[in-house]
Amino acid sequence: MKATLQRVNLKFPRLVLHGRQTTTEEELSREVAFRRAMEQSMPIGLRVVDLEGRISYVNPAFCRLVGLNEQDLIGQLPPYSYWPPEENEQHRLNIKRLLNGEVKHLNTKISMMHKNGQRLTCRMLTSPLEDASGKQVGWMTSVTDITEPTRIRQELAQAQERFITVLQSLDASVSVAPQAPSDELLFANEAYRKWFGGSLDLGHRALVRDNPSAWSESRDVFNEAAQRWFDVRVRSIQWVDGRVVQLAVANDITQKRLSEEAQRLQYERIEQTSRLINMGEMASSLAHELNQPLTAIANYTMGATARIRAAAEAGTHVPPDDLVEMLTKTARQAERAGTVIKRIRAFVKRSDPVRKFVEPEQIVAEAVGLVEVDARAIGVQIRCDLDPNLPALHVDPVLIEQVLLNLVKNGVEAMRDGPHRLLQVRVLMSESDMLFSVIDRGTGVAPEIRDRLFDSFYTTKPDGMGMGLNICRSIIEAHQGQLWFEDNPEGGSSFQFLLPIEPAVQDEQHTEEKTNA
Repeated sequence: MKATLQRVNLKFPRLVLHGRQTTTEEELSREVAFRRAMEQSMPIGLRVVDLEGRISYVNPAFCRLVGLNEQDLIGQLPPYSYWPPEENEQHRLNIKRLLNGEVKHLNTKISMMHKNGQRLTCRMLTSPLEDASGKQVGWMTSVTDITEPTRIRQELAQAQERFITVLQSLDASVSVAPQAPSDELLFANEAYRKWFGGSLDLGHRALVRDNPSAWSESRDVFNEAAQRWFDVRVRSIQWVDGRVVQLAVANDITQKRLSEEAQRLQYERIEQTSRLINMGEMASSLAHELNQPLTAIANYTMGATARIRAAAEAGTHVPPDDLVEMLTKTARQAERAGTVIKRIRAFVKRSDPVRKFVEPEQIVAEAVGLVEVDARAIGVQIRCDLDPNLPALHVDPVLIEQVLLNLVKNGVEAMRDGPHRLLQVRVLMSESDMLFSVIDRGTGVAPEIRDRLFDSFYTTKPDGMGMGLNICRSIIEAHQGQLWFEDNPEGGSSFQFLLPIEPAVQDEQHTEEKTNA
C-alpha cells in the first residue's frame, strides 16, 4: 500500500510539469496565430529584409500591392522585381544607406511597380528589426499605397494653380480681406495691384464701402485713387482658416461710363434738334396763331387812339369805361400772345433733364396746345379724355411733353388726306401705371415697316430725320416705362405709353386732395 502511494507521488510532479508545458505551448501557439492573423489582415504592406537585403518575410497586403505571391518575393535581393526600372538608382541608394548603417530609420515617398506594370506611389517607413536579445537581425518596412490620395492632391494643386492663373490674368480686380478693423489683405490679383498697389484702404476698403450685406448687387463706384469707375460686386465667403471675409470683384467700366455720357449728350442734342424741327414744321401755323392776337392788339390800340383824337378835336372827353374796355381786351390779347411764346420757348429751350412732380393734365394741355393750331388748319379736331383725379407724375415734363407732341402731330398728319377728322388723346389709370393713348383714324402702319418703326434714322417722310419715334421710346424707357403701337379696330393706329406711379406719390396725392377738400 505504501509502495503504491510512493510511486503515485513520484509521478505527480511530472504530470504537473507536463501540463504546464502544454498550456504554455498552446498559449504561445495562440499568440503566434493571433499575431499572424493581424499581419495577414492588415491593409498595410509589411516586408522584412535581413542584414544582406534579402527578403525574408512579406504579408498578403504587400503581395497584393505588387501583384506577386510570397514564393516569388521571399529570397529576392536588390534590385527587387517591384522596383520601377526608371527609379532603380534611387532605390539602390536608399537600400545601400540602410545596409551600410548610414541611417537607422527611413521615411520616404517612393514609386513601386505592380506586376502588370502599373506605377504606384507609396509611403515607406523602415526601421531596424531586433531579436529578443536586442540584436539587429534586419529591417522591418511598412508600405502604404498613397497613389489615389497623391493623385487627388496633385489634381487639387493643379486646379488651384489653374484657378490662380485665371484670377491673375483677369482684367477685373479681385481682392479678399476681413471686415474692418482688420488691416490684412488676404488676396489681391495682378489687376488689383496694377490699380491700387498693395493698399487695402485705397482699393478693397474703398470698393466695398457701404456694402454690409453678404451678397450685394452690382453697383458703380468711382475710385479716387485709381481715378476710374468700377462695377463692383461684394460677397461674404468663408476663408481657408474658417473666418468670414469679403470678396470684392471690380470691373473697370470707365470707358463704358464715358461712352454712356457721350451718348447721353448726343441724345440731348438730337432731342433739341427734334424740338426745333417740330417748331419749324409748325412755324407757319404758330405765326398765324401769334398774328391773330397781335393784329387784335394793334386794332384795339389804334381804335383807342382814334377815339381820343376825335374827342380832343371835338373838345369832349372819351368815357373812361370805353377806354378800360378796349385796354382790357388789348391786355387779354397780349396775354394770349405771351402764352403762345412762353409755350414755344419752354419747349425749344435746351436744358438738362429735370424730374419733378407734374399734373398729367398740364402735360396734355401743353402738348395739345402746341399742335392744335396746325390741326385746325387741316380740319382735325383733338379730343382729350382724362380719368378724374389722376395722381401727379414724377417725370421730366418737357421730355414727356415732347413724346406726346410727336405722337399727336404724327396722328394729325396721318389724317391729313383721310375722311376722318377726330384724334383722341386718352389718359387712364392702370394699376400702378398711367396709360397715355393717342388714337387716330388715319391710314395705319404698313406691315412692311412695323419692325423698323422705332429704328434710328428710319422714316417714311421725304424730309424726316427718322429720330422722332426712336427718341420717344428712349425717353419713355429712361422713365422706366414702355412705348408701343397697336392697330385701331376702327382704322388707323393707337400709339400708347405707360409711365410708372410710385405708391407713395399716389398716397401723398390722395392725402393732399382730402386736405384741400
